[in-house]
Amino acid sequence: MPVHGVRAYLTDCLDSVLGKPGAAPPDAPAIEVIAVDDASPDGCGALLDERARADGRLIVVHLEESRGPGNARNVGLARATGSYVWFVDADDLVTPGAVASIGARLELDHPDVLLIDYEERYPNGRTRPSSGGPLLRSAPAGTFSLADAPQLINLTMTAWSKLLRRDFLLGLGEPFRPGIHEDIPVTCAALFAGRLSALDQVCYSYRRSRPGSFMATTSSRHWDVFNAYDEVLAMLAKLASSADPVATPAVQSAVFERAIGHYASVLQTTGPGIGPVGRAGLMPRAERRRFFDRMHADFLRYRPPGYRVPAGARGAKLALIERDAYWTYELLEPVNKLRVTARRALGTGPRRARTS
Repeated sequence: MPVHGVRAYLTDCLDSVLGKPGAAPPDAPAIEVIAVDDASPDGCGALLDERARADGRLIVVHLEESRGPGNARNVGLARATGSYVWFVDADDLVTPGAVASIGARLELDHPDVLLIDYEERYPNGRTRPSSGGPLLRSAPAGTFSLADAPQLINLTMTAWSKLLRRDFLLGLGEPFRPGIHEDIPVTCAALFAGRLSALDQVCYSYRRSRPGSFMATTSSRHWDVFNAYDEVLAMLAKLASSADPVATPAVQSAVFERAIGHYASVLQTTGPGIGPVGRAGLMPRAERRRFFDRMHADFLRYRPPGYRVPAGARGAKLALIERDAYWTYELLEPVNKLRVTARRALGTGPRRARTS
């Protein structure tokens, strides 16, 4: 659990995992919680120490300087002793009964990676189902590989949305990277190499639009998403060149579309911004055109052999990126947002995934 600047949320997070002080959750498997105080400036370290004195399952590691969530996860992983690890963010919540349900599924399937569902929680207390529910329900029963279900690459690229077998994760040799979007290479390496299992249950409550969150902040740091997918697509190319069975044409196309789609979600005119008018989006307004040009360049660079843009609205957006049609893209994106919002309101059609 990386901890930095989240004192207002930390007690609720710990309670959701460990139960309230003095009352361990019933029927829960044995767990350890390793909280890494990433030189938090708001007293999180003291709160963690106090809680650890009352609960031996909580281990606290204090870092002298803040080096970001990726480094904190690496530090925590190095201290972990459990069979599986779950990288819970300290401003989020684990849902009631999730730990027991996850433990039961791990005992049943013994996967390398267990994929779980989540809900989005907004500052006003409202919650919304994730976009990943239908994808998880489409997964094969038992264990399987990504080649059996390429569509699962479209699940959220977050560390907290999956449980990973510790020895498997360490064996990948893929630490969390510095900066933001740091969990994309780790997520994809695990999906490429692992025996997967899917639990169609909401186990995690993700705080959407939290003030101060990287995913709600306009920043040039979002260029890191390109570096992340450079690594991912290089991994996949290496697997394809060695005839690895996971690198099927369907997987290559799905990962390519996921990369371009993830770029588009960073540039999108939703969430904290309205694009060329109104508030800025995740990408500073002055950098939007250059960001789009990089999307276009990556489309041409990484397009798999024989790839064809799919039909429908999603395909139309990809086609604009392929043609480098920036101004048309900017003009049509608000219309697409209205369409998606209307579908959500009606309870029909796909929902857009979280940006990472």
